[in-house]
Amino acid sequence: MIKKYFLIVCLSLGQHFYARGEIVYQIPDTLLYKNYDYLFNRVEEHQNDSVKQAQYLRAYLTNARNEENWQEIVNGFKNYLHHSPDHLKLIYADSMIYMAKASKDTALIGSAYLSKGIVFYGQKKHMEALDNYLIAHDFISKTNDQYQKYKAQYNLAHVKYYLGFYDEAITLFEECLDYFKKENTRAYLNTIHSIALCYNRIGDFGLSTEMNELGLTEGNRLSNNAMEPYFIHLEGINHYFKNNFATAIEKITRSLPAIQQNKDFANEAVGNFYIGKSYWDLRKHEKAVTYFKKVDQVFEEKDYIRPDLRENFELLIEYYKNKDNPKAKLHYIKKLLKADSILSVNYRYLSGRIHKEYDTRELVNERDRIQNLLDKRKRNTIILISIIFLLFFLLLFLAYRYLRNKKLYRQRYEELMKKNEKAQAAVEAKKTNKTDLDINPEAVATVLKQLEKFERDKKFLEKNWTLVKLSAAFNSNTNYLSKIVSYHRGKKIVEYLNDLKIDHIIELLKNDKKIRNYTNGALAEEAGFSSTQRFTNAFISRTGISPSYFIQELKKEKE
Repeated sequence: MIKKYFLIVCLSLGQHFYARGEIVYQIPDTLLYKNYDYLFNRVEEHQNDSVKQAQYLRAYLTNARNEENWQEIVNGFKNYLHHSPDHLKLIYADSMIYMAKASKDTALIGSAYLSKGIVFYGQKKHMEALDNYLIAHDFISKTNDQYQKYKAQYNLAHVKYYLGFYDEAITLFEECLDYFKKENTRAYLNTIHSIALCYNRIGDFGLSTEMNELGLTEGNRLSNNAMEPYFIHLEGINHYFKNNFATAIEKITRSLPAIQQNKDFANEAVGNFYIGKSYWDLRKHEKAVTYFKKVDQVFEEKDYIRPDLRENFELLIEYYKNKDNPKAKLHYIKKLLKADSILSVNYRYLSGRIHKEYDTRELVNERDRIQNLLDKRKRNTIILISIIFLLFFLLLFLAYRYLRNKKLYRQRYEELMKKNEKAQAAVEAKKTNKTDLDINPEAVATVLKQLEKFERDKKFLEKNWTLVKLSAAFNSNTNYLSKIVSYHRGKKIVEYLNDLKIDHIIELLKNDKKIRNYTNGALAEEAGFSSTQRFTNAFISRTGISPSYFIQELKKEKE
């Protein structure tokens, strides 16, 4: 059986050696009698000598195979994972999982999946990382391996951080902090940095700075300075938010060489973004743009984006708009749309899975603990039946509301598709039937002509129209204009303007399939609304349905 599994070892090793251009020598007999600690230390010592390092890596795995030691076979692949180029790491992670499953050791399987998740997270492939973290958590939770449990919790906390659940992430990190302080120096320092990151994101820059200072102090005390550039990097970002732009630029710039050496493209992008933001706020826009383009380069090569980096493209669009460079502006508008698409997909997937498959498991564990107490008090049956009935009626209510809303929304959509001709006829009726307005008829006729021209020329698409501005544009006064619009259009000024904008967008969506791929923000901009929320509210007020539902149904109908 062991020979069958070891075939994977040979194939993977061969690929590793050829990929790195190494010459494979026969393993010296002396190495076949060395213990694992000795071989591991030699692997670490020969970071700059790939040939010798390969001998020790191979000897480690060969000894494990000869002893049929599953734990060390998996560790042997883990050694290869840590010392291989990025494009081979997942191969060794899969080999770890394969061998761990062959061992039928629950803790070993969980550890292997956790390693694969960490590889994905390092590549900023967060969806794949979360999938493997959840599998790892499921296996590790069935063991008594405290280190692996906290390691899994630490990595799931990072997904919480990435999603923006900072308070929940802090709680998980603080539980890990107490454990790692006694067990693992590097994990302890990493956890301090993670907590500092969370405080930064919730805007508590004072606590974030305290954690950075603690990390630097503890790193010196423990003679481990690997995290020092990251604490300096984050402290630079804190200074940006405190408006200390020169200090922010100095600290982040000082931290970047070490971060680049670690091939940490994510933190490199974040650092360049906040250096660029600092220059931008210092009104040195030309210099800022050079750093924004570095962020764009990482996005182009790695598809890496997070919510705060989205502004990078907004500022580039603004810069080239002011430079009257439509080609560059269009280029970065497309980049922004792509970034929004990635953020939307990643966050929806991650948020759904972590709540359904991680948080729910934690809730289930808590429920089981409470259920045991209820068993002792002989009240579990009553409570369980009550919960079942409650859920049953809740599901019935939700199903009824869903079906009712679905029918109502469909009805509103169909009405909307037939609406324009009827609406226009109603407007004409108002124009012809109502003639007794208590205003000079000539003044009314003049305003009505201006309104018709205003509508025909689509001037309403301009932003920030108000009653005062519209009155000035029509050379009228606010009282007359308000009465005329109310009398002949049957609406107040704000509703009148909003309805014109929404009707325009509806016609665009009906007739131009490209427009149907716009975000709500882009549609708001197209219609001349000052914010996405005002556009959404106006659309719902006008139609009774949301823009996304209308577009979704329109796409189905057109297809």
